[in-house]
Amino acid sequence: MHILVTGGAGYIGSHTSVVLLEAGHEVIIVDNLSNSKIETIDRIKQITKKELIFYQEDVTDEAAVDAIFSNHSFDGVIHFAGFKAVGESVEFPLKYYYNNTVSTMVLAKYCLKYGVKQFVFSSSATVYGENDVPFVETMELLPTTNPYGETKVISERILTDVAKANRDFAVSLLRYFNPVGAHESGLIGEDPRGIPNNLMPYITKVAKGKLEKLRIFGNDYPTPDGTGVRDYIHVMDLAEGHVAALEKLTPGVHVYNLGTGRGISVLELVKTFEEVNGVKVPYEIVGRRPGDIAESYADVSKAKAELGWTAKRGIREMCRDAWRYECGV
Repeated sequence: MHILVTGGAGYIGSHTSVVLLEAGHEVIIVDNLSNSKIETIDRIKQITKKELIFYQEDVTDEAAVDAIFSNHSFDGVIHFAGFKAVGESVEFPLKYYYNNTVSTMVLAKYCLKYGVKQFVFSSSATVYGENDVPFVETMELLPTTNPYGETKVISERILTDVAKANRDFAVSLLRYFNPVGAHESGLIGEDPRGIPNNLMPYITKVAKGKLEKLRIFGNDYPTPDGTGVRDYIHVMDLAEGHVAALEKLTPGVHVYNLGTGRGISVLELVKTFEEVNGVKVPYEIVGRRPGDIAESYADVSKAKAELGWTAKRGIREMCRDAWRYECGV
């Protein structure tokens, strides 16, 4: 298949592009490089020993998206492009609502115009709000605690309504949990611009001495050690989940959790990282971060039953691969 990957130079998009190429699909990436690097495109080619097409464009730009669709005959779209920092979304809500929802609407519009029937959407466990864990796909979506989560809920609703109005349109909404780790080659991984918003790249940069210490936001949550509990999933497992969803896609709307089904606390992740890699990660406890919840982990039985997909890599591989990538950056 010929697949358009938006945000394909980013963290999850780049790993999914690798899996797509290795599965024999043709990949066309569009990315504005606002939180990614052009070098990643060459590294995807280096890993896979295959070619791809890259456009440096913003998918909120209708004219640019129209031109890309007119140049290619796509079989499907995997939409990653979007801002993703929970804390930043609380501070800059308009930036998040505009970028994340407009990009979804523009892509859906040109899928319909050019007859592209398959759409895989990068959603998030944040859409569940403060539901009881484990999160199940059939749960009513509660108000989320941050604008980032709301942009994912709105985008899901947009795509659901498009599919209702266009019976041959096939949508997979992938609600994934906390991606960590890197490709085992160490060539691609998570390397955000500026101070990392996600836990693992913060840990790796502290361990490397690039940052002084890790800030842990709150140790007074109702969890075993007081720190937040999340379902951390290896990014390569997540990438394989996207390809499984794409290859099994049928008309209508399909919703899947992509996680491991197990919650791990912040302190447990830090201690495992230190043990696996033989390095110290100095940290301090600070106040809770706006928009965070105590626990988030998945019921993953639906993805296993319908997609034949399960996460295969554990927390130790996540820590090992993330450190290997950091040491090569």
